[in-house]
Amino acid sequence: MYTLYYAPGSANLVVHLALLEIGAPHTLKRIDIDKGEQRSAEYLAINPNGVVPTLLVDGQPHSEAAALALLLAERHPEAALAPAPGDARRGDFLQWMLYLANNLQPLFRQWFYPGDHLAEGADIVKRNARLGIEKCWTKIDAHLAAHGPFMLGETFSLVDLYALMLMRWSRHMPKPATEWPQLAALATRLKARPSWKRVCDAEGLVEWA
Repeated sequence: MYTLYYAPGSANLVVHLALLEIGAPHTLKRIDIDKGEQRSAEYLAINPNGVVPTLLVDGQPHSEAAALALLLAERHPEAALAPAPGDARRGDFLQWMLYLANNLQPLFRQWFYPGDHLAEGADIVKRNARLGIEKCWTKIDAHLAAHGPFMLGETFSLVDLYALMLMRWSRHMPKPATEWPQLAALATRLKARPSWKRVCDAEGLVEWA
């Protein structure tokens, strides 16, 4: 049994989607970010960083969305969310997971919270974040055009779920991810999966649902 501490649509989304794809029993505990519940003593006791997600695995708390998603794929190989060690696709899988985690996702924090990075130059931070995000989308779109329809070719994987979460985050940007044709096609393909409707219903997501 797993327990996922989440805030609707936040970085927990990829973890939640993975749980649903796996079919693993889990419970959800909502953290109200607007009320500051992520800074409560109770929550800080399990996640001292005061962020979501946190996943209780066998009663022990773990954090970092990409790490949690990888852990779930590892614990449930039968769900085939990741190529097994030794699989020829394993290198590409790990490369794309870390590309999204290290290159694209941090840019969204700069986009959403530019003042946290440079209080006197928030506009510059936000503009540069947008340029970086759009550069990443261009790279991923070109990859899909050459090697799609999924991030690992014909094989659906955890990388696609991660990309889907980040595409949703871009929905209000001047140029959202779906402005790139291959990314739009990938989003349509992934949003047709039962896990997407279930995650939207469970987290109360109505935008981009």
